[in-house]
Amino acid sequence: MRPITFGPQVCTDLAAGATKEWLVADGVGGYAMGTVAGLRTRRYHGLLVVAGLTPASRMLGLAALDAVVTLRSGARVRLGCHEWAGGVIEPRGHTLLSSFALIDGVPRWRWRIGAVVIEREIAAVHGRPAVAVVHRLIAGGPVDLTVEALCTWRDAHADRSGFALATTATADGCVVEQAYRIAGPGFASAGELFQAVRYREEAARGLHDQEDLWYAGSFHAALTRPGQVAEIAAWAGELDDPPPPAVTAVDAARARNRAVVAAAAPADSTGAALALAADAFVVRTRTGPDVVAGYPWFGAWSRDTMIAYEGLFLATGRAELGRELLRSYAATLSEGMLANTADTGSVEYNTVDGTLWFLHATGRHVATTGDTDLAAELLPALTAVIEHHLAGTRYGIAADPVTGLLTQGTPGEALTWMDARVDGVPVTARAGQAVEVNALWINGLASVGALGPAAFEPLLGRARDSFARSFRSLSGMLQDVVGDHTLRPNQLFAWSLPYAPLRPDAAVLTRIGAALLTPMGLRSQAPGSTGYHGRHRGTSAERDTAYHTGTVWPWLTGAYAGAWHRLGAEVPDVFADAEAHLTEYGLGSISETAEGDAPHAGTGCPFQAWSVAEQLRARKL
Repeated sequence: MRPITFGPQVCTDLAAGATKEWLVADGVGGYAMGTVAGLRTRRYHGLLVVAGLTPASRMLGLAALDAVVTLRSGARVRLGCHEWAGGVIEPRGHTLLSSFALIDGVPRWRWRIGAVVIEREIAAVHGRPAVAVVHRLIAGGPVDLTVEALCTWRDAHADRSGFALATTATADGCVVEQAYRIAGPGFASAGELFQAVRYREEAARGLHDQEDLWYAGSFHAALTRPGQVAEIAAWAGELDDPPPPAVTAVDAARARNRAVVAAAAPADSTGAALALAADAFVVRTRTGPDVVAGYPWFGAWSRDTMIAYEGLFLATGRAELGRELLRSYAATLSEGMLANTADTGSVEYNTVDGTLWFLHATGRHVATTGDTDLAAELLPALTAVIEHHLAGTRYGIAADPVTGLLTQGTPGEALTWMDARVDGVPVTARAGQAVEVNALWINGLASVGALGPAAFEPLLGRARDSFARSFRSLSGMLQDVVGDHTLRPNQLFAWSLPYAPLRPDAAVLTRIGAALLTPMGLRSQAPGSTGYHGRHRGTSAERDTAYHTGTVWPWLTGAYAGAWHRLGAEVPDVFADAEAHLTEYGLGSISETAEGDAPHAGTGCPFQAWSVAEQLRARKL
């Protein structure tokens, strides 16, 4: 893997270094996350963020470890960086950063204080909620190192102020709120509230942007010669079962990351970066394998999981784990619909396309692996999905008995992937016969038919014929919903899916690309059309309004590339654009969204599963 590195011109400039974010995931839904500059800009940033019963129900524990170096002269130099109410930055340790590097997925910082160089590395302990932090003297010295633990214990989506945390001393640190433990050398208890830490990204999103942190205590070590280290660990769960020493944990993380990449057999360094990025989203929960839709705030969503399935599992050598996931998700089927677990932890059946993507994912799994046993096991459930759609199921989802096409929608609901709401009202409801829903329906009928004996051939033929008649427009492009000619990217699935209902037309694809394609992916709506929003900024209502009315979605690149591939043409320039993004926002990964207008800055989650997965899948075509 090619390292991602930045020098002092980025690291010391908050406008640059604080907008580039790193992530290390623990494989069970938790993570550590922050910025190149060391400034925590989101309420979600922290070193120990612990997943609960679901990946979305996370708690933030250890917020920061602030290093303080005492030189031989007696001077104390603070390496931390925080923003406080009013925009005050103090301390300003970022001004001493000489470099940041993401090497084999492990973030590394180096601070230079004259002849003294201090290094920090951070790694998650895979398979448990634990983080390891190593401080190392690289040059100069001797120095005394103090590391101050700033803590909280609250919902990762919230903030907390005016509190005192209960801490219990241990031989090597402390236990905080009986929820997590911090251990390291020479711990000294403190107990002080640091008030009004400010999060600039929350302010930019129109959300409350301040909270308090509890100074629990500090660790102390004398680093007398280069190579000496101070190891600190924090973990939740079994508090009497410490993780491996921090140096061992960091080395193990590097080795595991290399193995993950090797298993994916990437063609180049970009493919290697994407394979490692994909690993962050694949987690094991109490109920089995699952997919985190995006970091830092999303949990598991069935639609996202099934769209990302082929890229995350089949393109990375995880077919056996994927098999387990498909069987687990099949068990949630009800009235022909796949459960969509909300980030609140509730189970909802409120998507028209999530189940159809499940049919697609299962079909791709069997076609790729030849797993006829899985096909035989799931075929009755998949057949029942189609039968329920024929008979009619929730939210008005039903196949038209004459055309064979799928109709969906009830007032106040948004059932397709374009599901944003403002004050409870869908922005793009798209009720009726939606183009990608029916492309997926036809693809699903054919996929199930390919798995074993099924009586859907007449229905498949009727739906194919009706699709061509119903969705064509005079321009040659397809209607987004029958009766709605708004130029959106959803029509791409009518040409890109394995059993797509139509053969692509180069002239039409060229026109779609001209209107929707950006360096970050495809816009959700064409500029100049009614209701177009090119900026994905501001309050929640403003962002949600723009979410599917012009905002760019990188995951759609997969459908665009797939449509061209069916014509025997490739789009290497589109893939090259994605390579540049790997160093812009969520380091080594691809963001959820970007602004429709130039410069197409990344927005939404910096690390998004289907964005990464569809790049991986398309590159394997």
